[in-house]
Order: sequence, then C-alpha cells, then structure tokens
Amino acid sequence: MLTLGPLGFAQPAFLLLLILLPILWWMLRAVPPAPVVRKFPAVGLLLGLKDDENQTERTPWWLLLLRIFALAAVIIAFAEPLLNPQNDEVNEDGNILIIADSSWASAPNWSRRQEQLSGVLADAARNGTLAAYISLADLPNEVPVFEAAENIIDRLPSMSPKPWGPDDASAEQLLAEFADNGPMHVVWFSDGVAREGRADLYEVLTDLGSVRIIEPSATVYGLAGPIFEGGDIRVPVLRTFDGSDAEVQLSAIGSDPSGVERVLAQAAAEFVAGERETVATFTLPPELRNRVTQFRITGHNSAGATSLADDVLKRREVALFSSDSEDEALALLDPLHYLRQALVPSADLVDGAIADALLARPDVIILADVAQLADRDEVALEEWVNQGGLLVRFAGPRLAASDVSRAQEDPLMPVRLRIGGRSIGGAMSWGSPRQLRPFPAESPFFGLEIPSDVVVTSQVVAEPDPSLASRVLASLEDGTPLVTRKTLGQGQIVLFHVTASANWSTLPLSGLFVQMMERLAISTQSNQLDPEDLRGTVWTPLQVLDGYGQLAPPPSNLGGIQGETLADAVVSAQLPPGLYGNENRQIARNVLLPDQTLSPSVWPSDAVVDRGQGKVEQHLKGVLLGIALALLLLDGMASLWVSGRFRGARAARAMVVFGALALVGVDRAQAQEELPPLDDKAYAATSEVVMAYVLTGDAEVDEISRAGLWGLGKVLFQRTSIEPADPIAIDLETDELSFYPMIYWPVTENQAIPTPAAYARLNRYLHKGGLILFDTQDADEQQFTSVTANTKRLRMLARQLDVPPLEELPSDHVLNRSFYLLQDAPGRYVGPPVWVEAAPANAERAEGMPFRNLNDGVTPVVIGANDWAAAWAMAPNGNRMFTVGRGRAGDRQREIAFRFGVNLMMHVLTGNYKSDQVHVPDLLDRLGQ
Repeated sequence: MLTLGPLGFAQPAFLLLLILLPILWWMLRAVPPAPVVRKFPAVGLLLGLKDDENQTERTPWWLLLLRIFALAAVIIAFAEPLLNPQNDEVNEDGNILIIADSSWASAPNWSRRQEQLSGVLADAARNGTLAAYISLADLPNEVPVFEAAENIIDRLPSMSPKPWGPDDASAEQLLAEFADNGPMHVVWFSDGVAREGRADLYEVLTDLGSVRIIEPSATVYGLAGPIFEGGDIRVPVLRTFDGSDAEVQLSAIGSDPSGVERVLAQAAAEFVAGERETVATFTLPPELRNRVTQFRITGHNSAGATSLADDVLKRREVALFSSDSEDEALALLDPLHYLRQALVPSADLVDGAIADALLARPDVIILADVAQLADRDEVALEEWVNQGGLLVRFAGPRLAASDVSRAQEDPLMPVRLRIGGRSIGGAMSWGSPRQLRPFPAESPFFGLEIPSDVVVTSQVVAEPDPSLASRVLASLEDGTPLVTRKTLGQGQIVLFHVTASANWSTLPLSGLFVQMMERLAISTQSNQLDPEDLRGTVWTPLQVLDGYGQLAPPPSNLGGIQGETLADAVVSAQLPPGLYGNENRQIARNVLLPDQTLSPSVWPSDAVVDRGQGKVEQHLKGVLLGIALALLLLDGMASLWVSGRFRGARAARAMVVFGALALVGVDRAQAQEELPPLDDKAYAATSEVVMAYVLTGDAEVDEISRAGLWGLGKVLFQRTSIEPADPIAIDLETDELSFYPMIYWPVTENQAIPTPAAYARLNRYLHKGGLILFDTQDADEQQFTSVTANTKRLRMLARQLDVPPLEELPSDHVLNRSFYLLQDAPGRYVGPPVWVEAAPANAERAEGMPFRNLNDGVTPVVIGANDWAAAWAMAPNGNRMFTVGRGRAGDRQREIAFRFGVNLMMHVLTGNYKSDQVHVPDLLDRLGQ
C-alpha cells in the first residue's frame, strides 16, 4: 500500500508505467513522420482550387495531451486508488483488534459504522494482517482469536446494534487475556455516550497497543418513560451535546380502530443551549391516550429513542355500584367512599345503571355489597365478564344475609358462601380481630408489605371446596379466605370477603388497599417502578425492543424476571427493554430509567479520538476508468473535427453515438466497482420465469414453501403457457429481488425483522411492480381469536414497508378472472378475507359490464391466512403432501386453491389487462354491431 496524503494505492507497481508517458508523447509526435517538401512546377496549376478535406501535418499538441491524460487515467485506475485508505491502524508489526460498542446509541448511524469498519478490515486484508472483532454489547463466551480479515467482512451483514449498552466491566476481564497475543493496534468504535468504566477500559486497551477511537459527531437522543400528569402526557427527551438550541419531533404511535399501528399525534421537544433535557407534552382525549403504545423521536431509529407505554397511560374506566345511594348515608358511611378516594386520582369512574354502564365498555365493574341483580343485568354482566371484563365484588350485610351462592356457586361469584357471616372481636364473639397472613407466592399481591394495623372484624366465609385453595388470593392469619378469584371465559371475578368501607376491617383505611387495587389492575399505576412494590413477583417478557427500536417476540431462552430486578436493573441481554406482564398488568422497561441522563463521552488527553465525519474508504478505480473512456470518446470527436469530417449531419450523428457510448461506458465502469458479478442464483432467476419464497429460518416451513411453489409450477405448466422453473429460496438480507415476478412470504411467529437495507430493497421491489404474497397460515386459529401471534408478526414486518391502502378482495377484481372465474381464494384452510390494494375511489362500473374499471397496475401485496403453500405442495412423484378438507369437498377446495394460484401468476405477468373489457361496448358500437 502506497499512501500519499488522503490517497492510497493498493497496487502501486502499476504507477511505474507513468514513466512511459514521455516516451509515448515522443512516439505520437514522430509517427507518422512529417511529409517531405518537394518543389514541383506543375503544382502551380492547382492554385486557387478549394480542397474540401484538410489533413494536418502533425497531431495538435492539445490532442496529444488529451490522449496522454486518458492513458494516465487507465494506468492510475489499475493501481487501484483509494480515497481515505484505512491503513493507519495497520502495519507490519502487529495485528488489529477492533472494539465496537454496538449499543442502541450506535443504531442511528449503524450503516456508516459498517462502512468504516469494512474499510479498516479491507485494508487489513490487503496487507495480510490478522484481525479480531469484539462487540462490547454482545461479548463472546470465549476469547476471540485473530483470523483473516475477510472472515469478519463476511460476517458484517449479520451484525446489528443491541438495545442495551456495552458491558465495560466484563470486557476488561476478557481483554486482559489478550496480552499474550503480542503487539497490536486497537480501533475502538465508540457510540459517543459517557458511561462509567470507559476510562478503565481505555487503560486496559492501551496496555495492548496503540488505540484509536472513532465516534460520531452527531448528537445522541433518548427518551425516558412517559408520565401522566394533570391530564397531559409528558415524555422526557434527553441529548448528549448541549451546545446549541435544537428541536426534535416526537410521534405517539398506537393502533387505530382496525388494529393497524399509526401515528396518533405529534409534538415538538425544544432544547435550549446549555441544557440536555427537555419535555414533550401530548394532550390527548382518553380514547386516543388509551391506544398509545409507544413514543418515538422522528428520524432517530434506536431503542433509546423509543419509549414504550404500558398501563401508566391507560386510565382504567371503572363502574361503581352499591346497594345504598349517596342520599341514604353520610359520606364516610357510603360503601363506595373509600373506593372513590382510592380510584379518582388514577381511574375514570363511570356512573349510571348497570345496563348503561356496560354500553360504555368499562375495564372494571365494582359491586359493593350488591346481592341480587335483575335477571337482565345479570345476563349482560356475565356476558361482559366472558368477553374479558374484571368484576370485583365486596361483601356486606346484604350479601351476608342473602342466599346468593349458597346451595350452588353463583356464576358471578368466585366461591360458595356459608349462610350468615363471621364476627371477630365484637362483644358477642370469643376471639380478637384477625390480621392478614403473608400473601402466597401465586397471589398477585405477593411481596406487598402488610401493615400491622390492618385487621378484620367481620367477613363472609367461603364454603370449603376442593377448588377453594386454588382460588384464594389473600387470607387471614387463621387461614380463612379474605380475597378469592375465579376465571370466567376471558374475564375474572374477584370477591373481597369484607366491606369496601371501614365497617368490617381497617383495610380500606390503609395504603395496602390502594396497592391491592393496582395489583389487580383496577387503577392506573405510577410511572416510577418501586422495587419494594414489585418484590416477590415474576414477570414474563411479552415483546422486546431490538437495537433499532422495533418490537419483536422475546428470545426463547429468556425466562421470567423478578419484580425487583425489573424495577431498577440496567437493561442488558438478561433484561432487554420491552413489555413485561403477568395475568393482571403490563410493565414497560425502557432503555433509559426516569432519573438517567445522557452526556458525551470524555477521554484522556492523550487519546487519539476521531470525532469528525470519519474516514470512509472509497474505491476510485471505476471513476478513473469512466474518465478515461470519456476522454477517449472526446479524442475520437476531436480527431474527426481536426480532419474536417465533423460537419453537418455527420457531426450530429457522431455526437449522438459518442454520447450513448459515453453513458454506457461510464455506467459499466461504475458497475465494475459497485455491482458484484451475477451468481448462479441470479442467472437461474433471469433465464426463466421463477417464483421465489422467503426463508423464515424454520426448516419445515421453508420446505413447505418450496414444495408448494413447485406444485403450483407444475399446474401452470400443464394448464397455461407459463413454464416456470423450480422455485428459488431468497434471503432478504443478501439476495436481489428484482428478478422474481412473485415472492411468497410465509409469516411465522419468531421470524426475524429485516434490516433497514433489506426494507429498502423490498420497497424498491414493490415500487417496480413486484408482488409479495403474505401468508400468515393461521386461518384455523383466527376462528377463535382475531389477532394471532403470526398476525402480530405480520404487522411488525409490514410496518416499514410502503404498502398502499388495502381492501378485501372485491368480487370484480381482476385477480378473480385473470384465468379462471373465482369467487373466493381458499388454501389449506378457508378463513378470513384476502386483502389487496384498494381500488381507486372513482372506479365505476361500465354500463352492461359486471365489473369496474380498476387501476391498471398489479397489486403490490396480497395478504391472507389460508396456507396456500400447503394446499399446493406436491412431492416429486406428484402426490399431494397435505390433506385439504374431507372427501370430495376437500378435493374441490384444493382445486380452487390451485386456480387461485394460476390466477395470481397470470395477474402478476399480465397485469389488469382484462379491465380493458370495459371498452367492449364502445368497440362494438364503432364496428356497427
């Protein structure tokens, strides 16, 4: 490698050919030789005649210079010039060790980090230097070894930022074992965020060799958890650099009434110079606030710039009912008084009759000493609980004196009750008031501290039953159940065996009462997680954030998280940011804790830190070859002009030809550097019609996709003029998509989210006329639940796709008549409707025609859940691989599935050509028929 300032040459030996340029100049001047001048008297007879064609005696100096420059550009191009070569970290005395933070703060400029890292490794590969790579956010279990730099370059596309910070302490122990590898050069790709332990880790690295730190100059932004105060949502916004005023936009994202995630509101966060923290305020009505699932900083895709919202923002709607009205008792004797005091700050209370309250679809209904219900109200309330409602009942004199749930368990009671009640500590009793027993581990109240002044003097007693023990959430010190619960459909029924007032116990007077309401998800929780409140609870990860701030299913090896750990532990691989839940509540763990701040990293004075734009290695070979080709084409036009042949129409034709050659030549010269050579897969995809399917990582699903498209190809070959080749499996991260007219994408629950580069290729494919058939394969599950795991995954996968507005497949869509006339599109299952691009709003049906004049393009996406690949799948001998339905009905269903596949391919390859049939009346009118 020869380096001249910011320019380097990978093959400097070719530069020696530049010495030949003076010799070439002399040769071009000498050949052809100058003509000899002879005096001939008869030449006088030619005087006055005009010669249309002139020839110069010698080649003009400027034309020679043009040719010399063209040749010099070719010579320099083959010397492989590099702009900003990454060779200052590598020499002959040692290997190179690359350290990368790979944290959430690296995500916004991850592609540039990859380019810089690729340049360092490419230079190491040219010099034959070994390299080792360590991600501080994803430390290996064993000490990595030095290897060929090409091996690390091959792994670059699979690397991605993590949604947590680097583990500097563990990295120190790992790097201490590197001292035995001899001298080395360290390149540290920092994320630019100050953390404890940075200085100690730097000292460890300096003991290994020279250290160069590369970190971004851009400001890193982050969000803390949202806070609900005074009816407004306040989202703290943090930044690292505080040198100037700045403004960022925040988006509140949630689901619309159809379940599709959209931006529900936006707000600006303004920073003042000298401050690193500000607040963005959202004022939303309750119906919108309850739908918000996350906040994001626009243009900053990272886990730290994403703040998940849990039950903090969702003020519960609670309907309260009692046997007494407010007019019949004083305020302190009102059975609902203490409930109102506990719930008003954190919940929206619903008033009115039971039938009217159910129309408002409350989250919780509380009955305080309500024994008998009207038959109509009882049926409606039971149906509401079955659909997921939470019914909380409190005992009292009326319930104790009634016969509700005595002989047999009442549907709206969790247990059977004994006749009468139990009085403890009164004048007519033998015992003293009872305290509460510590809550059992399986209870949602487990871990709450029980005050010593909470005692019970009266209660209704549960009838002993084999299932009673599994329904007890809290009990007195003598084992008598105090709170019981049962499941009814998708909802729950909870009974407090004491009153909601202070008549039978001191529980409503204590803070424990409010905490129990929170644990049952009756009231909205505080934004600040208290380890003591969560002590003893176990939380299951529901969804976790990746480095770019996208929600994904949790990894399979991630188990339950202890409540105290969830409250205050720093996010890591063992506690990734995301949503955690139990049967009653969801908690969001964001990257930044409420009291956390962001500041730029500070390095020792002797550290070599690159805070500029960073040097990205660029190859100039293609550019120089393009310049050389352009100079040669310019030389051709100049030669014609000098010879007198560049005039009139001939000149115009020559300029067109040379201009076209120049464009093609420059494009090819650039392609030489930018486009890799076509591999066997690309050649196979372009030589014939080929259907493709997306690799999901599930071998069984991938094999079904291959067999399904192979079977559909056989049917197309037999019934149509389409002769498709064998289907090809594609990797969205590495393969070119433009070769395939149709891509079948089976959606699985644990499918990985594509990278931004893959999404860019997918959107380009959709814009250029490609079609993706999304198949969630869960039509059988959607009979029981509208949103399945695969459906949730599809929404996540499609979030960054530029998908047009969709509608259910209309009966007059071209997809239903491109080859066969169809009315539905079954697969292995007959399930929910198929979705395609929505027709234009002005599409009208022509007179006498049974269909509208739809748009002329092919729908870019088709979305369904009928598992078409399984219905199409064939073994090599032609046998069907999966059963479809039963008997003749199943055979008919499979046939219709094949016909849908044929129509789909005809639609892809021919477009909406059959929409032209709307012009048939006009054509017949012109023909006089």
